[in-house]
Amino acid sequence: MRIEIFSDVICPWCFIGKRRFETAISRLRERGVDVDLEYVFRPFQLDPTAPSDSPTPAKDAYAKKFGGQEKATEILQHVTSVAAQDNITFNMDIAVRANTFLAHRMLGYALKQHGAAIQIVLKEKIMDAYFTNGLNIGEISVLADCAEAAGIPRPEAMTFLESDSLVNEIRAEIAEASDYGVTAVPTFIINGQWSVPGAQDVEMFERIIERILERA
Repeated sequence: MRIEIFSDVICPWCFIGKRRFETAISRLRERGVDVDLEYVFRPFQLDPTAPSDSPTPAKDAYAKKFGGQEKATEILQHVTSVAAQDNITFNMDIAVRANTFLAHRMLGYALKQHGAAIQIVLKEKIMDAYFTNGLNIGEISVLADCAEAAGIPRPEAMTFLESDSLVNEIRAEIAEASDYGVTAVPTFIINGQWSVPGAQDVEMFERIIERILERA
């Protein structure tokens, strides 16, 4: 089974969905279910127009999108509470919003050169940097640190990030999301045939994976 997960690194429900999905896999394996699957992350940009050189407070971006600071605070408090239930720490008061294209390029490179396992770890590191540590994930140095923490040599990551490698490929992948009918993230595409939208709860992910395994 191959699962492609379209998501953005600044999407709170993408982080929550990743954690729930991985928890479901672990639970199934603990129950003795033979879960033979590979999953990879595909790029999607919630705000492709965000500047790459002038990050802004995430709470301001939410206020602009949802009609004021009061509503933004309400939404951020809600997702922070939900994330905590899945053992994820959101510090949205210090999070800074930047363009995510460079991060997606780094994730694409990780998958191409180092495989899915390294890409998965890198995805977690980048999301931790943004949601928990308040770092600018549009900065080359921050992404290089994340890559190093995921097992990619820092000089290798810096060389890639300072190049224009994979620019066209990642743009094409982002455009490809529409071919799958992806309009919101996270969206899980299973074997190129089935689409599961949203951060489903752990039990639902378990049931979905079991059904697909039975069909296979």
